[in-house]
Amino acid sequence: MSGIWNDFNSAQSNTNVIPKGTLAKVRLTLRPGGFDDPSQGWTGGWARRAATGAVYLDAEYTVLEGLYAKRKIWSLIGLYSPKGPEWANMGRGLIRGILNSAHGVSDKDNSPEAQLRRRISGFGDLDGIEFIARIDIGQDTNGEDKNEIRAAVTPDHRDYAALMGAVVPQSAAAPAQGHAPQQSTVASQSGQPASAPGVAGRPSWAQ
Repeated sequence: MSGIWNDFNSAQSNTNVIPKGTLAKVRLTLRPGGFDDPSQGWTGGWARRAATGAVYLDAEYTVLEGLYAKRKIWSLIGLYSPKGPEWANMGRGLIRGILNSAHGVSDKDNSPEAQLRRRISGFGDLDGIEFIARIDIGQDTNGEDKNEIRAAVTPDHRDYAALMGAVVPQSAAAPAQGHAPQQSTVASQSGQPASAPGVAGRPSWAQ
């Protein structure tokens, strides 16, 4: 005897993780951590300091459109690790990408206007910013898959304009030829979070 109620190998997986490489328009919300260091430009109470000495921004991303609308992803933006500069460099790179994506600036654009758009007066400028994210998958402290955001999509990507829902400014460079787009939607309409909040899944150099 066989049938869909006898053989479940073809059943849809009930994993709650958005597939790796999915592109989505998101809104970034920073959850204040209360740690300031004016010498580093960390003011306003946005940064958070872990017991290990690592400093980061506690970021919550809400998917705004598409099949994953209203899903939330919690991820960290590294500012400092006592183990070395790698985590901070990744954090700065992510913020650069977020600003490029939000303001429609090509990563290749080094004009004065583009440089101005990559400057902020403080981390509060990032709170509420909307951009196109490439969703990744990491692991929490229990070894379970969880969504993370490690990169933003800029106007150099040929799917940027459609996902952003706006005309790309003239300052943005033309899409790179031969750049294969990532899938931007995969069937799911769950309103549940994509991953649990907190600091689980922090990279080893931030421990």
